[in-house]
Amino acid sequence: MSLKGKVALVTGAAQGIGKAIAEILLKNGAKVSMLDYNQSEGEATTATFGQLYGAENILFLHSDVTSESQMQDSFIKTMEKFQKLDIVCNNAGIVNESNYEKCISVNLVGVIRGSQLALKYMGKENGGAGGVIVNIASITAFYPWEGAPVYTASKCGVVGFTKVLSLSCMKKHGVRVHALCPSFVDTPLLRIHDKDAKERLDALLQLCGPVLKPSEIAERFLELVVDQTRNGVVMKILGNGNIEYEDQPEGQHAEAQKPT
Repeated sequence: MSLKGKVALVTGAAQGIGKAIAEILLKNGAKVSMLDYNQSEGEATTATFGQLYGAENILFLHSDVTSESQMQDSFIKTMEKFQKLDIVCNNAGIVNESNYEKCISVNLVGVIRGSQLALKYMGKENGGAGGVIVNIASITAFYPWEGAPVYTASKCGVVGFTKVLSLSCMKKHGVRVHALCPSFVDTPLLRIHDKDAKERLDALLQLCGPVLKPSEIAERFLELVVDQTRNGVVMKILGNGNIEYEDQPEGQHAEAQKPT
């Protein structure tokens, strides 16, 4: 699938993985709606990308994924500017063990909300042209992070939600759904000040391998987006750069779209 002229919406797009994903989409000819809670970072990133890829191809929206009204408004404004929607990446995430409700609300409920809105605007039954959703989970869904049980639980939830959603979305909505599970990436999420949590993170890093760059995750994201033959993929990106796939249970493989 060519990305030329496609329209994407990315949450948590101001920095880290989301920023890298927004940029690789722009590099490949897509128009991108960039959502983020951090307005100053979002505006700075948008200004930089505007100079590189054309301001007309970018929309920045200050949006909190925990707010139903803000997310609905962001999807509406995206449609108003670009007239369609083809790709949604639910990327926004935090590590906050002390405020577990906020952590779950951002990391899991935000993904569910973003996916439901994506189906509303991309679903063929609603007049959309179909598309693809990629939910950013984490390798901690398979290698639990002892120092962050709430974060780990939220990412397990993202994987489970994505697996089940993918079973019917292609047939019902014309939308492919994938989960991307990176090992630890060089983003602000890794800048942990709690000594105990940091020690446990260092132990897990020894198991999962070297810290990855956001650009490496963006490249794998792009693979999932352009490959129309696959649906319901749970892609694990290990610290050594190797890729593993978590298959759907036997007899429950999600349908894939025939390439056009």
